[in-house]
Formats: sequence, structure tokens, C-alpha cells
Amino acid sequence: MAGAVSPPVAAPAGRALNLTLATSTSVVCFWAWNSIATLSAFYTQHLHLNPATTGVLVAMPVFVGSLGRIVVGALTDKYGGRAMFTFVLLASIVPILLVAVGGSLDSFALVLAAGVLLGVAGTVFAVGIPFVSAWYEPARRGFATGVFGAGMGGTALAAFLNPRLVAAIGYVPTHLLIAAILAVMAAIIWFRLKEAPGWTRSNAPVMPKLIDAAKTPVTWKLCFLYAVLFGGFVSFATYLP
Repeated sequence: MAGAVSPPVAAPAGRALNLTLATSTSVVCFWAWNSIATLSAFYTQHLHLNPATTGVLVAMPVFVGSLGRIVVGALTDKYGGRAMFTFVLLASIVPILLVAVGGSLDSFALVLAAGVLLGVAGTVFAVGIPFVSAWYEPARRGFATGVFGAGMGGTALAAFLNPRLVAAIGYVPTHLLIAAILAVMAAIIWFRLKEAPGWTRSNAPVMPKLIDAAKTPVTWKLCFLYAVLFGGFVSFATYLP
């Protein structure tokens, strides 16, 4: 019939659950990612750091996490969000435990090295954006990525909880708690998260895609906006404590 309106397409089963799980993973990973920065006053005092050295210490997870997103994003295209979310969560446990050991031993070198490894937690953004986008039609992807982006609130959670947890239960138990939460979340993701029905594995070489993206002017415009907006958010969350 002319002018007839097509019936709405039914949402895939489990879409809301998978968006919720992905966002929860983001919260937990950003909490872990910002754990050093939120205790910067602790490290300055116990490791006898000057402002410049403290700046290097708290910036290391951010720097490594930013570069690591390129690699993790490519791996997400190949292995999917379920596998990569689980990997990022589990891989973040070791550096959190090393931070606990380094801080308890007053070892700047160990905490700094752990901070380098902790950058993996910040790569969760590169996993979640393609994962949640695949679950939603183009008209709703802004909503999906916006909800997932709220997971960056894990940095605020870290700033609020970590100093209070250290004061209440101690420095090492605080990091053991974060490690336990990462482990529990990894188990939930592995057993409950599902790939979008239309998702397919990409086995295409990565470098040609990166080169093509680099040749597109809008890529650099979006990189600039991302650097200013997300970079500004992270700088406040990292340095204000």
C-alpha cells in the first residue's frame, strides 16, 4: 500500500543487558586505571617525590593506555568484545597487585613499572565502542556509545573511594579489593556477555586500514576533538587529586 509505514524492527534479545555489562566493565576498568592518580598524595609523601616526578607517575597509565587503544581496537575487530573485555579485565589485575607491592615497599620504580602495565585498563574504551555499536542500528548508536561512555565515571568513583578505602581498610587491602572486583567482573563478562547477532570477525590486515584512516581529514579532526575533550577530562581526573 502506498504510504504505508513499515513496522518497527524488534530489538535483538539481550541488547540492554549487554550494554549494561559493557558499561559496568568500563566503570571497573576506569576505576583501576585511575587508581595511582587518586592516591598521588600518598605516593608523594611516602616515596618523597617532587611535583615533576609525581606528574610522571600519575601520567604513565594514561599515556600507555592511549597508545594501547590502537592495538586493542584492532584486536577487538578480530576477536570480539567478549574476549577482549575479559582480557583487559584480567590483564589489569597484575599491575594493580604490583602497585600494591610497590607502594608497600616504598619503591618508586616498581609503582612506575606497574603504572606502565596498568595502561591496559584504559584501553577498555576501544573495546566497548565497537562492541555496543554492533548491538544497535545506526540511528541508536549515539545513545549506545553515550551510555557506554558514562563508564568513564569510574575515574570519579576512584577519586571518591580510593583515599577513603585506604584510610578505612589500608593501602594493600584497597588494591586487593580492586583486583577482586576486576576478577569477578571478568567472570561475569566471560559467562554472560554475548556478541551482537550481526557481528562478524575481521581478518583484514590492520596497517592498510590505519593508513586509509590517516589519509582521511575527518580522522584528524576527530582526533583533535577527542584529545581536547577526553584529554581534558582525564587531565582533571588525574592531576586534581
